[in-house]
Amino acid sequence: MRDVLYRSVSQISGPLLFVEDVKDTSYNEIVDIILDNGEKRRGQVLETRNGLSIVQIYGSTTGISTSNASVKFTGSTFRLPVSDDMLGRIFNGFGEPIDNGPKIYSKDKLDINGSAINPYSREEPSEFVQTGISTIDGMNTLVMGQKLPIFSGAGLSHNRLAAQIARQAKTLKGTENFGVVFGAIGITSEEANYFINEFQSSGSLSNSVIFLNLASDPSMDRIVLPRIALTTAEYLAYEKEMNMLVILTDMTNYCEALREISSARNEIPGRRGYPGYMYTDLSTIYERAGKIRGRNGSITQIPILTMPGDDITNPVPDLTGYITEGQITLSRDLNKRNIYPEVDVLLSLSRLMNQGIGSDHTREDHRGLADQLYASYAKGKDARSMSEIVGEESLTETDKLYLKFAEDFENKYVNQGNIERSIEDTLNLGWDLLSVLPVDEMKKVKSAHIPKYGKWNNGK
Repeated sequence: MRDVLYRSVSQISGPLLFVEDVKDTSYNEIVDIILDNGEKRRGQVLETRNGLSIVQIYGSTTGISTSNASVKFTGSTFRLPVSDDMLGRIFNGFGEPIDNGPKIYSKDKLDINGSAINPYSREEPSEFVQTGISTIDGMNTLVMGQKLPIFSGAGLSHNRLAAQIARQAKTLKGTENFGVVFGAIGITSEEANYFINEFQSSGSLSNSVIFLNLASDPSMDRIVLPRIALTTAEYLAYEKEMNMLVILTDMTNYCEALREISSARNEIPGRRGYPGYMYTDLSTIYERAGKIRGRNGSITQIPILTMPGDDITNPVPDLTGYITEGQITLSRDLNKRNIYPEVDVLLSLSRLMNQGIGSDHTREDHRGLADQLYASYAKGKDARSMSEIVGEESLTETDKLYLKFAEDFENKYVNQGNIERSIEDTLNLGWDLLSVLPVDEMKKVKSAHIPKYGKWNNGK
């Protein structure tokens, strides 16, 4: 039955082929499309009902017509050959090498759609991951097994931040085997060259696997890349006992591809034209992060997305925020002031932060210090807004101190550039910045921590 060639393509709509009078096909089944001139292309079954199969083409549909195409259903899903030889390599969105290296041959071939993790088997994330970025490590801590997205906008420094995190990320114990899977979705050739140069020049490529899908590639290819990247990470994590950090950028391009497929299928659109099932689809990607009880490996995920029009209520960031455990939000205002990384800590959140900090993980003063920095920065921004209305000379002396703290916080704590800071350096810097305020304003930290870590003289 699987050797049958169907010549019953009835319609081609965008990236989709509609094949009639087909028996026994399966969802996600891989399809070969063979043209009369011998050219072969691949596709995947998106839907099958009443003898009609809707096939999504990988790549371009140029040259395919209803009269020159034969369709063969293979009976299997997309399976990726995986090996630890993939470390240090660069692949396209289908897992094919583009670094002039050999193809990956392995007896281990995994379904790229993965398998759902049994909730009972999930281990609660608890191990601190140091990114070397103060605004993340100190105030929005990343925990091993967490999914923590970065919400950005067009023209902001998310690519630079992604490369820096990939270069610097590590665990404090230093005994774990740590690796990075980097998946770029719909990026320009310039961005691709930037990422490759960053990984190669920093020496981090040897412990990384890179998958690249360019903006010039067919948009349908973007549906496959995150699943291939996560399949690779799952193999390295659960078979090779590595702790993997998966960085996916830009998930907005992925969602645009979903919208294109939905439109070609004439589905009733949801918000902003995105398909109504986008929440479910995104969850099949994000929920592949985590730790499994009894396994030494783990998958931590940082998806990056650009918010269309800087609108955080857009369906892409909105649905992502529901599924993931917090967000790191980049600020256009800070970016205009040449502050990098332009993280707006007041709009950022890590819901698992408390599980990865404290005396057993970072330092005993971490939670209280982060709370104090949040509160002091918020008061400083309020004082800044007030000074713009009534003038700085009308502020109280304490308000002026908070105003100075906010300036120092942005210029010294947030604006760290390409410098890597240890968690110890980050915490100490936080105490240094707070020393501009009166000690009796320290209401969020434990009193025992003030003389131990604080920078005040004689309690003033």
